[in-house]
Amino acid sequence: MTETATLVGRPVHRIGFGAMQLPGKGVFGPPRDRDAALAVLRRAIELGVNHIDTAQYYGPDVSNELIHAALHPYPDDLVLVTKVGGDRDDKGGWIGAQRPEQLRAGVEANLRSLQIERIDAVNLRRMDEHTEGADESNDQHVPLADQLAELVALRDEGKIGGIGLSTVDVDQLREGLDYTDIVCVQNAYNLRQRDDQPVFDLCRERGIPYVPYFPLGSAFGVSVHVTQDDAVKSVAQRLGVTATQVGLAWLLAQSDNVLLIPGTSSVEHLEENLGAGDVTLDDEALAELG
Repeated sequence: MTETATLVGRPVHRIGFGAMQLPGKGVFGPPRDRDAALAVLRRAIELGVNHIDTAQYYGPDVSNELIHAALHPYPDDLVLVTKVGGDRDDKGGWIGAQRPEQLRAGVEANLRSLQIERIDAVNLRRMDEHTEGADESNDQHVPLADQLAELVALRDEGKIGGIGLSTVDVDQLREGLDYTDIVCVQNAYNLRQRDDQPVFDLCRERGIPYVPYFPLGSAFGVSVHVTQDDAVKSVAQRLGVTATQVGLAWLLAQSDNVLLIPGTSSVEHLEENLGAGDVTLDDEALAELG
């Protein structure tokens, strides 16, 4: 895994690791097997991963605590990216935390649980009435400019290195770019789910790292699973690789600014995911995949 791209001014391998699957069921509570979760993180670093995506509300605190337990003191080249804008209720439900003071509290909580003084990048996870996990109360419908102002203040204070956006449409991305530098965008996108193409295209045009979540379309009730696609299975069989690797390799082939953060709680699946970096999709494969 040698191909790299630039994130927050630092080189990272194009396949990183997403920590969302490390906590218990529903991204809530402790992992089923703590030792296995720690082993996944350590193996990821051994295999060259130097970009880890996390959030304090994964657990809550579980993913960050595991990252700290497994990897601290952190490797010098490791880029840690987290997100704010959400929280959890007592039963593990997803709720909004969109107000500026909540964003600040989220950054501070990440700093505490990761035990660092500065986070390389923080994604603002936007929520609105059309987004799963949104809080319908009026105080959660916050103008993007007000949110970005708080994150810029945190950046100026040296607590975060860069500001990213997550779950935004193209107009919100343009608004964000008019306000400040945006170091990455995290939206849902995969071979079978391309509704986010306008945002993808703008990121490619501007050279902004695009980090697709649900790269295989396989979480939280998402019915579109890339590995069940007939064309994906056909290409995988012809190339002698797995359907998972084809789905991830397709994303990498779309643009040099794509960074992947597939998550897993299994070392075996981790190694399979990272193996996608060695898969080359030829013209025939790309045509078949569409």
